[in-house]
Amino acid sequence: MSRPILLAASAALLTLSACGGPEALDPAAGFGPDPVLPAPQRSLFPRVNVAEAVGWPAGRMPVAAPGFRVQAFASGLDHPRWIYRLPNGDILVAETNAPPRPDDKKGGLRGWAEGLVMKKAGARAPSANRITLLRDADGDGIAETKTAFLENLTSPFGMALVGDTLYVANADAVVAFPYQAGQTRIAAAARKIVDLPAQRNHHWTKSLVASADGSRLYVGVGSNSNIGENGLDEEAGRAAIWEIDPSTGTHRIYASGLRNPVGLAWQPDSGKLWVSVNERDELGNDLVPDYMTSVTPGAFYGWPWSYYGQIVDKRVEPANPDMVARALKPDYALGSHTASLGLTFGEGPLFPARYRGGAFVGQHGSWNRTPRNGYRVIFVPFANGTPAGPPQDVLSGFINEEDQAMGRPVGVQFDRLGALLVADDVGNVIWRVSPTTAASAAP
Repeated sequence: MSRPILLAASAALLTLSACGGPEALDPAAGFGPDPVLPAPQRSLFPRVNVAEAVGWPAGRMPVAAPGFRVQAFASGLDHPRWIYRLPNGDILVAETNAPPRPDDKKGGLRGWAEGLVMKKAGARAPSANRITLLRDADGDGIAETKTAFLENLTSPFGMALVGDTLYVANADAVVAFPYQAGQTRIAAAARKIVDLPAQRNHHWTKSLVASADGSRLYVGVGSNSNIGENGLDEEAGRAAIWEIDPSTGTHRIYASGLRNPVGLAWQPDSGKLWVSVNERDELGNDLVPDYMTSVTPGAFYGWPWSYYGQIVDKRVEPANPDMVARALKPDYALGSHTASLGLTFGEGPLFPARYRGGAFVGQHGSWNRTPRNGYRVIFVPFANGTPAGPPQDVLSGFINEEDQAMGRPVGVQFDRLGALLVADDVGNVIWRVSPTTAASAAP
């Protein structure tokens, strides 16, 4: 097929896939402990509704919730995705994107068109493969120091400091570096701890947290497909959270059946590990909701054979009723196709007390739903270690009047003063959200 014909065919594919089908539910129906789960809707091609990535024009920025303000903590970054705070308050930012991938088995018109979709959404640029250090020494909410902290990595994502060792989750391995407090660059060579599943890297981000005592690392490893269509042999060790002994590199599957477990964070009241998970596609506007859930060791959460507990996905062959019978229902739905990636819990005295212990979630935004969903940072209140109410906007306004994406939020983390930092991988900014007035005594 010639390129002009292929371009025309791809345009037609995108147009057709964006039309038709039943009316979408109110997005709010896809949130909470018991989301509305309509009948699946199948089509020849997946629904496509991409917000073109255009960046922020001068004078524009996201909109903070009433009582809060937003400012640029750092700008001019290269696809910042994930944020980690060091004990001295320095902020590490993974400037990263997908690694080169082997030819996808799907190939042909559909594979090529999907590549165009990702490019339009701002997800096809080469990876900077860098972790940058940001320092706000004077506490004015703007980082005056920006240095290349670690370079020549492989699509880095998760970071965790244990003692004097900094662990980094690359797309293909967990590696370690020596760290000294206050340093602004690490030149030492990486020490490999353990290899991680890579190859096709349909989902390439590898999140990382350490246990409180530092004896274990937990890594989120996404699936290599939507629903196992590339063969389940390619899914070995994937769609799972790994538990790793960093002293030996030995590991086990801590929990499985999690299609793309991205944000990992410890809930401070319960001490439990929580994860934000991106669910499967191509079942319509309102299936399947992304979710966050506490992680039960040894548990199975359904992927690929079922979703939201034990609802069977009839597309997956061969069926596996025994695994479906084991599947746990997640704790809290985060909306269909919201691409909920970042996850952290409220801490410190700067935000009002009602935010402490609740979940902050960075929703990167849908590419396959009409109307769009996500493109915001939300807060979900918690009580006694569990979700206790509907989501509330914290940062929004990422879509402009022409329906383009000026930014897309990803990682979320609190700075040393208690303000919320948000990585924006389209705007290439780290945003800082703080109360407009002192809030330590506010309810």
